[in-house]
Amino acid sequence: MVNVAVIGVGYWGPNLVRNLVENSLCNDVVVCDVDSAKLEKILRRYPGVRVTTQAEEVFASRDVDAVMISTPPMTHYKLAKRSIEAGKHVFVEKPFTLASAEGEELIDLASRSKRVLMVGHTFEYSPPVRKIREIVRSGELGKIFYVSSTRVNLGLHQKDSSVLWDLAPHDLSMLFYWLDEMPTEVMATGKDFVQPGIPDVAFIFMRFGSGTIAHVQVSWLAPSKLRRTTVVGSAKMLVYDDTQNIEQVKIFDKGVNYRDPNTFGEYQLSYRMGDIVSPRLETYEPLQAEVTDFLESLVNGRRPSATGEDGLRVVRVLEAAERSLSNSGHVEVLPREESLV
Repeated sequence: MVNVAVIGVGYWGPNLVRNLVENSLCNDVVVCDVDSAKLEKILRRYPGVRVTTQAEEVFASRDVDAVMISTPPMTHYKLAKRSIEAGKHVFVEKPFTLASAEGEELIDLASRSKRVLMVGHTFEYSPPVRKIREIVRSGELGKIFYVSSTRVNLGLHQKDSSVLWDLAPHDLSMLFYWLDEMPTEVMATGKDFVQPGIPDVAFIFMRFGSGTIAHVQVSWLAPSKLRRTTVVGSAKMLVYDDTQNIEQVKIFDKGVNYRDPNTFGEYQLSYRMGDIVSPRLETYEPLQAEVTDFLESLVNGRRPSATGEDGLRVVRVLEAAERSLSNSGHVEVLPREESLV
């Protein structure tokens, strides 16, 4: 069993605390936040936890084995670095860092210190996302032609982070989890309609070495909430709708077959319209699985599923998208790398 500190209990941190308190692998929980009112709220719900307003107390404590960071993105690098230097294992919520150089430094530091470094890509632990990975890897969809994803809603606007860094990490982490490759080209366009200098709508286009192309739309400025991803393959097609309570994943046995013309003027396409199947999905809380993976990696000395390298992969693409967005949609070429570091 391990002792874990959670730094930051604003929007998402309380969910981390809940899952730690309920997890048999966690012995003791320390909660840190500069806002004492938030700590009082946590204590009313979980009177057994310890609280502090000073992060340095967490770093100095010999009783704390690991730190989970759920603070504004601009603080991730500093807090994660300080945690590793203090000998703690670290979990960082998305986005991992706001610069790839910072992510590279944290990965190197954790490796040299033999500390676990994990990134909070919660969707990678959800039943539908894991099922889609299984389907893609099985070859059932055939060669993946393209992936199109939409994640839009009215709000929540951030004062210190664009919609790219707020929403896109979810879709990018899922995309790379499914395809297991980095894009070679990234292009993005968007606009800051509400707050000057902070884009609230963005469209990201990616091209992969395998031939797959992908499109991700993110927005804080839409009339309704939509979280929908379409994966089109040479054999079948798939739709993932995260807003549905049932049948979140549907596989369509649909496609188009093209036959080379034998004579001049001959043009022939055949359309396949088969069954629609919704595979059975497991039922569990993704965050619970994510927290358990982190704790098990500490107890058993293994790598977690969502590593620092996975977080760095997303950061590098976000940086490329941001450069493209600020340069009128210029295509950013990314190097093909065997290693992400």
